[in-house]
Formats: sequence, structure tokens, C-alpha cells
Amino acid sequence: MSMKISEEFIRRIPKTDLHLHLDGSLRIPTLIELAKKGGVKLPSYEEAGLKELVFKDTYADLPEYLQGFAYTVAVLQNAENLERVACELAEDNLAEGVRYIEIRYAPQLHCRPGFTIPQIVRAVCAGLDRAKKAHNNRPEVKNGEDIPFEYGLIACAMRSFNEHMSPYYAQLLQVMSYAPRKEVFATASLELARAAVDLAQHEGLPVVGFDLAGEEAGYPAVAHREAYQYAHSHFLKKTVHAGEAYGPESIFQAITECHANRIGHGTFLFAADMIRDPDIENPDSYVRYLAEYIASQRIGIEVCLTSNLQTTPSIESVGNHPLRKMIEHGLSVCLNTDNRLVSNTTVTRELKLAADHFPMTPHQFRNLVIAGFKGSFFPGSYSAKRAYVRQVIRRYEALEKELLGAASD
Repeated sequence: MSMKISEEFIRRIPKTDLHLHLDGSLRIPTLIELAKKGGVKLPSYEEAGLKELVFKDTYADLPEYLQGFAYTVAVLQNAENLERVACELAEDNLAEGVRYIEIRYAPQLHCRPGFTIPQIVRAVCAGLDRAKKAHNNRPEVKNGEDIPFEYGLIACAMRSFNEHMSPYYAQLLQVMSYAPRKEVFATASLELARAAVDLAQHEGLPVVGFDLAGEEAGYPAVAHREAYQYAHSHFLKKTVHAGEAYGPESIFQAITECHANRIGHGTFLFAADMIRDPDIENPDSYVRYLAEYIASQRIGIEVCLTSNLQTTPSIESVGNHPLRKMIEHGLSVCLNTDNRLVSNTTVTRELKLAADHFPMTPHQFRNLVIAGFKGSFFPGSYSAKRAYVRQVIRRYEALEKELLGAASD
């Protein structure tokens, strides 16, 4: 039977955020301060003004949603700012009970002569390590009353880009001006995959995964197959933004061509009417088999409710989101913010939306929360991850008994 899940309970339980973009999750006061300091022009230098003009509660479409990233990326062009923003992001998560995060970002958006990908990644790690050390040194963590904070980094490639997005992209486009654009995009992805593997395996930094973001339609993931094969061959885990603005075929391609361990969004997994391949004779069967495969292989789905509602007008309301179907099909689903600033949300809010709009038993809600820990690209050994998950489950069950008076089963 379903039961009321209180906000206090959600806030206090250990949580994860596996789909969290660094450049979409700044604090507005920090953005304003860094913009003033760096001479970055904003539409407004007041928090209320930015919320009215840029970071809204509702957006007309995905392009409007993405407009704010031009301002956030512009202030993240040096190590000091990246370190600060990363630390603040960890602190914001810790304040609401999030104990494991995977921050994804495109280092090539911040790269320029004299500021390399390794320097960029080290700066983000420095900020996260500062917050991690402060939390993990607390007495409550040391005596086992609270969960230690852990994190991983996901290197995010772009399906497409232009010369205005960063000096790195501008230079690459110029050097490869002889080549078709899709080859340039693929080259950038491969270079990032190589850098990510090197940082993880030679420097020991917690770069745990590789991702691909950007417009799906017209820019298929298969074009980045070589980068994903490199990541796969070097034991780097993979996630792909897929099924966010395109149909089930995009998700299938992410799994079969890019070896995806998780799918970012997966919003249109069940949209048989969006299938375009004429060789797929029975779209309904295709979707059914695809969902069953994802469930059986425990390929995680990174769902972002608020973000999906803001960028996909056809969903209309939380209750119409396919999360319900995902749960019914036994998929390994976790809830995420996507962008804490751009979507004006928190992990607590995302879980409360799910609890209020999708009738769930305590066991189903528990699975939704714990799936984030189990499906994480944890930056330690498998045995260390299992021990961490067990610690999380014990803490969850203690809070469940204290605040809900119920057992999860």
C-alpha cells in the first residue's frame, strides 16, 4: 500500500544526484559576483531580475532553457571560479542530505591556451575535496551516525558545437576546417575520452564516467562511437543523454553502439509513435523488448522530473511523466536535478514530486532512493561500494522506522 512520504523524511535520508551539470547548478549570488568581477555581461545583476529574465520556473522550449548556460559558462573560465563553484555545489547538496553526487561537465567549454583539461578537472576536484573533507571530519560521520560524502566526475562530450562556445572548439574547427563537421565533433569527443581515461588511470582522479550531451535530432550518438569504444576499452563507465528529445531508437543506439551503463533522461523510452526507422515493423514490440532489456541488464535511467517538464511541453504535468511506467516495468530508476539553478530544484524537491504524484509503497520509494547509490559509478572498489551502500541502507531504514514508523517491505 502507498503512504504519505513527508518532506522531513526525504530531506533527512541519504540521497544521490547522478545527473548533475556543474554549469547549470551555480548559486545566483555567486554568478552575479563572478560576473561583476570578470566583466561578464548579464541581463540583470539582481537575483530577482535573473529569475525573471533567464532562470525561470517555466520555459517555452529547450533552446530557451539552455540560454542561461552562456552566462554560467562565461564565469567558469579559471581554476579559482571552478573550485569555488564546485565546493558550493557540494555544500548545497550536503545541506539537504545528499551524500553522493556525480558532477558532469564539458571541460572543453572551459579550455583555452594556458588552461588545460587536466587543470580544469583538478580545480573541480579541489573544490569538491574541500567540502568532502569538512563533512567527513564531522563527529557524526566519524562515529557512524551520518554517511560520508563521496563524489565522482563525468566528462561530458558534446554532440555538436560551434566556434562561439569556447576557444578550444573554435581552434579545433579552424584546424579541421577541411573536414565535415561531424568528424570534428567526433574528434573532440575522442580527445576528451582519452583525457578522461588518463586522468582516472594515471593521475588517480575520480573521473568515473563519460557522457554525451546536446541536441539528439540530427546528431546521433553513433557518430561518437570511437570515443565511447575508447572509454569502454579502458574500463571507464558510460552514460548518454538519450530519449530526452528523440525516441526509443536513440536509447537503443546509446546501449548498442556506445555501451551505455546508464541513460540520461530516457523520457521517450515508451514512445513507440516516435520510431522513425522503416525497418522496425512493430514499434510496440520494439519498445517492449527494449524496456525489458534495460530492466534485465539493470541499465540505470537518470530521470529529471522538473527539467523534463520544463523542456518537454508535451508531458504537461508531473503525473503524465513516464516515471510511473518505468517503475511498473521494474527499471532501475533514480531521480536527479539535472541543473539545480536552471531548473530551480533540489533532490529533495524531485523526490517529493515523485512521492506526491506517483502512488508508491514504502518499498518502491526506498528502491527509487537506493537505486542512485547502487547505480552510481562509485570511484572505489566494488567491495568498497557494497560496504557504502550497506551503510546507506542501514541509515535509511533507521530513519524510516523513526519518521514513518514503517518497514520498507
